[in-house]
Amino acid sequence: MIVSRLELLDYRNYRSGTFELTAGTTAIIGDNGHGKTNLAEALAYLATLSSFRGAPTDALIRVGADQAVIRATVRHDDGRESLVEAELSSVGRHRVQVNKQRLKRGRDLLGTIRVTVFSPDDLIIVKGGPGERRRFLDDTLVALATKYDAIRLEIDRIVKQRNTLLKQAQKAGHRADHLPDDISITLDVWDAKFVEIADQFGYARATLVARLAPMVQEAYEQLASETSPIELRYEPQWRQRGLGVALREAREIDLRRGVSTVGPHRDELALSINGLPSRTHASQGEQRTLTLALRLAAHRLVTERTSSAPVLVLDDVLSELDDGRATALLDHLPDGQIVITTASELPPAARADRIVRVKAGEVVDDQPPNDSLRGEA
Repeated sequence: MIVSRLELLDYRNYRSGTFELTAGTTAIIGDNGHGKTNLAEALAYLATLSSFRGAPTDALIRVGADQAVIRATVRHDDGRESLVEAELSSVGRHRVQVNKQRLKRGRDLLGTIRVTVFSPDDLIIVKGGPGERRRFLDDTLVALATKYDAIRLEIDRIVKQRNTLLKQAQKAGHRADHLPDDISITLDVWDAKFVEIADQFGYARATLVARLAPMVQEAYEQLASETSPIELRYEPQWRQRGLGVALREAREIDLRRGVSTVGPHRDELALSINGLPSRTHASQGEQRTLTLALRLAAHRLVTERTSSAPVLVLDDVLSELDDGRATALLDHLPDGQIVITTASELPPAARADRIVRVKAGEVVDDQPPNDSLRGEA
């Protein structure tokens, strides 16, 4: 799959812009604050219908405009071509279209475009709390099979409903052994639904971690140019005992706290380097290398399982790496379409096929594919 053209209308600081992307490596160069990351964000938005920077939709619409449009021309591996459009509105409903046909649900777009983003903020996967690592796992699952998006949303819905019930019981001062029948029966119903879907999701996460582990090890060694044992461990206690048992055992605590304390929404993916927790014991360089290895491994797995490489976006990542790691990353990038954004000149190892310069939300220079441009800026 190749995104051959990206068009923006009133998106962030772009009043209007059209970008031609090559099947190889396109470099987007510009000073900070001039729109490089906005372009990468727009491309990734069409894959996930969310900002990888965590920005709300209103922030994606240019100040003074009522709506923004992101439009991409996609060439699929079988030769088909699709026009994918997202219209973001500050006052009404958003609209997503494929070949001018409006989709009933936004998430029906998932899988049409796949994008892997590397950004400096990814370091939070290693340094942040468990929620960041759960998000990494779940986003990878969705990239592998869109059904996991619906499963994830259903788990969120069940936990929300269960928490509402627990808070009501908490305010009334109810204990687990003296629950009114209506609350007890309703809680049992939600628990049964939780068990059924959580078991499926937990198994999917565990299978994913088992597949990723050797790929992360290989990617880490490639980037660090040294052998360090890397471990990914996903062993939530509720999976060992069964969620039904865990929920019954935790019911008193859940009622006291007014929240669901066990389940996939509380899971942890433990990461270690040389047998030590990476979040607390690894150096900044080791943490950043592990983060890149996780992204590379997920990208390679999605490519292998879907038989189509996602667009790989390196958003200002090279500036965060020393020369050795930057070169190692560029030397080990997988085949496929790559978009690199940077505020500085490209290292020779980048081997850019096209160089686009942006300033204040406008293209000021667009150099088409030319062998003489490779490695130059």
